[in-house]
Amino acid sequence: MTLSVPTGRAVDLRVQPVDEILDRVERSFQMSFDRDSVVRKRRSVGARTDRDTWVRIERRLLDKISPQGWNGTECAARLANISRPAWQGCVVWPDTDEAAMWRADETALLPGDPIGTAVLSEDPQLADAWWREFNASLDALAAQSTSRVATPDTEAITQDLVTGSILGAFPGGAFDTNVEQWVPAHADLNWANMTAPTFCLFDWEDWGNAPRGLDSASLWASSLAVPALADRVRRERHADFASRDGKLMTLFACSKILGPDAHPQDLRLEPARQMVEETVQDLQSD
Repeated sequence: MTLSVPTGRAVDLRVQPVDEILDRVERSFQMSFDRDSVVRKRRSVGARTDRDTWVRIERRLLDKISPQGWNGTECAARLANISRPAWQGCVVWPDTDEAAMWRADETALLPGDPIGTAVLSEDPQLADAWWREFNASLDALAAQSTSRVATPDTEAITQDLVTGSILGAFPGGAFDTNVEQWVPAHADLNWANMTAPTFCLFDWEDWGNAPRGLDSASLWASSLAVPALADRVRRERHADFASRDGKLMTLFACSKILGPDAHPQDLRLEPARQMVEETVQDLQSD
C-alpha cells in the first residue's frame, strides 16, 4: 500500500487508512492481528498478534534514516541486563510512491500497560521496586558500548545539535556547551514507553550514544506537570543531573519545552524556566 501525499511529506497514521499495511504485514509474518488491539500514533501503528506477540509498524522518511541504518529495535536485542521486550524479527520495505520506508518489528508482549502518555498530568504512584528496576536498566544501558548514534525525534544528536539547541533557546549563556561523556541512551524515554506495575522499557528505534543524562532529563521534562514526580526523577537519577553533561541535557530538554512552538497553557513552562535559571548559574560557576 502507498499513501497519496506529496513526496517528502510526513504521513499521520492516526488519520490515514492502514488496513492494507496491516494486511501486508500479516502476510509477511504469517500471522493475524487482533484488529481491536490496534494502537495508532502519528508515525507508527501497533497491534497484538494471534501468537501472543506485538508488532510495531513505522513509516519513516528517507532523509530521517541515518547512515547507520534504521534497525534500533533489532540492535537493542544484544543489550544485556535491561528490562525490555524480546525481539522476534522484522520486515522492511520501501514506499513505492514516496521517499520513505516502512518497517515492522515483532516483539514479545509487554508485561504490563504503558504508564501513560509521553507527558503525564497525574502521578502514576510507582512502587519502590519499579524505581529500582528502572535505575538498574538505565545504569546497565549506560555501561554498554555501541557505535550507534542516538536519534531523538529522528535527528542524530551531535555536539552541534546540543550547542545549537541550547544557545538558540538561551542566547548569551557564558558557559561551555561541549559534552564530556557520551554513553548509550534510549533517546525516547518518556512515560508512554515504559510499563507498570512491572517495569519494561520499549520502543528502541532511536537508541544510541548520547550525552550522559539525556534519558534522565527527557523523563524529568515529561514529568514537570506533576512536581512530585519530577522531583522523584531527579532524586532517582541524581548522579546524572549532578554531572556537567546532565546539566547540559537539562537545558537541552528545556529548550524543547520553551522553544518557539511552546503552548502558553503548558504546565511545564514555569518550572522549566526556573530550572533554566538555576542550571545556567551552576554551569557558569563550574
